[in-house]
Amino acid sequence: QVQLVESGGGLVQAGGSLRLSCAASGRTFSNYRMGWFRQAPGKEREFVSEISWSGVSTSYADSVKGRFTISRDNAKNTVYLQMNNLKPEDTAVYYCAATRTVVTLRAPGGYDYWGQGTQVTVSS
Repeated sequence: QVQLVESGGGLVQAGGSLRLSCAASGRTFSNYRMGWFRQAPGKEREFVSEISWSGVSTSYADSVKGRFTISRDNAKNTVYLQMNNLKPEDTAVYYCAATRTVVTLRAPGGYDYWGQGTQVTVSS
């Protein structure tokens, strides 16, 4: 089992920044590929970003590329999502997730463990 707890969400104006954190406990954090997803009201959960166990490999959804940065600190069992130049369309509940898959994975169904989510609201 891996327990994931997100934090760092909040209300921000368009153009602002937020840094989300996801703290993991349980199994060895460095064994897991980590992803960030988001879900807006009435929409399906969508991929945002993911990072390999080492942090060397990352990928991003086109909608956030160049604005969001994913990183991880395996010594702190934490993965981060730095979000800059936020837009109202970024408003959603943001979830972190963990998977043992070694290849790039953007499908939510491929992740084994999920956090409870943190709300991000961007006002125009």
